[in-house]
Amino acid sequence: MSLQCGIVGLPNVGKSTLFNALSNAKAEAANYPFCTIDPNVGVVNVPDIRLGILEEIVKPEAVLPAVIEFVDIAGLVKGASKGEGLGNKFLGNIREVNAIIHVVRCFEDDNIVHVSGKVDPISDKEIIDAELQLKDLDSVDKKIQKVERAAKAGDTKAKKEFEILSIYKKSLEAGKNAREVEVDDKEPIEDLHLLTIKPVMYVANVDEASLKTGNQYSKKLADLIKSENAEVLLINASLESDISQIDDLEERKMFLQEYGLTESGLDRLIRTSYSLLNLGTYFTAGVKEIRAWTIKKGFKAPQAAGVIHTDFEKGFIKAEVIKLEDYVKYKSEIACREAGKISLEGKEYVVQDGDIMHFRFNV
Repeated sequence: MSLQCGIVGLPNVGKSTLFNALSNAKAEAANYPFCTIDPNVGVVNVPDIRLGILEEIVKPEAVLPAVIEFVDIAGLVKGASKGEGLGNKFLGNIREVNAIIHVVRCFEDDNIVHVSGKVDPISDKEIIDAELQLKDLDSVDKKIQKVERAAKAGDTKAKKEFEILSIYKKSLEAGKNAREVEVDDKEPIEDLHLLTIKPVMYVANVDEASLKTGNQYSKKLADLIKSENAEVLLINASLESDISQIDDLEERKMFLQEYGLTESGLDRLIRTSYSLLNLGTYFTAGVKEIRAWTIKKGFKAPQAAGVIHTDFEKGFIKAEVIKLEDYVKYKSEIACREAGKISLEGKEYVVQDGDIMHFRFNV
């Protein structure tokens, strides 16, 4: 299951530095706007201590973690919705991702120019929001024009669509994001792939001294987004870039301890992104490999089987399920079976995060 988070923000806020740290790809992190014209995509492992626990028990030949994709999208500027600064291309790239990681500059550095001339996280956020909202408003307006005549002529479906689209139009004109709109039926806007309806997380790129407690800028950002029910992560992108270059786990642990950290900000970012996309994990475990499989939360057993192969979903018969705590307690599939800790589940079983599964199928 390939799902993407797009990293967005104004130029020179630390997007490409953060992306490089995430994926160890080498997106050009230059001190001027638009150094990343085509989006860079990095496939990143999702940190999961449960894989290590299973590895200790099973001793497999290979361990394959779940992955998530991050897309480094070039910096947006004011006027992007009208094509300024290659805006149409960048906005098109954002349209393709499933969730947005909005990086906001919350640090002072005279050596790194700010596109607006000063550090102001509130203004920065509002510029990005406004450009995405204007693009969404354009999409909504175009669809309203298509359904308005039929709605006025009495077409019931068109009338309902017109009413819902008008609610979104009014909200966007008021400077609100589409995700804040509450309507009973979202079908009329589903084909529009609105930018501001995507889930969002904010990364406050702070100086090293502010990693634990934040600073005046990150606190302003946190206050600003309270109504959005979104999360703010404190990260120093430059430090994360340094951490990502350390391959030795013990050396990395010592490096983190020097800064009073127990884990990297990137690990927190990846896990939070996984949650933002409403994703969960189930495992398959055997001597050949232990593997984490990514599913949408709420997937039923056949859908989860389909993540491995479409034939598994088509020919699904039953799923054998072991709870992780039982696997840890009894140390093997055989012991779990003898203890009666393997359940046989049908098509309506909702897969739980952490389930260890084996599928029976016939095609």
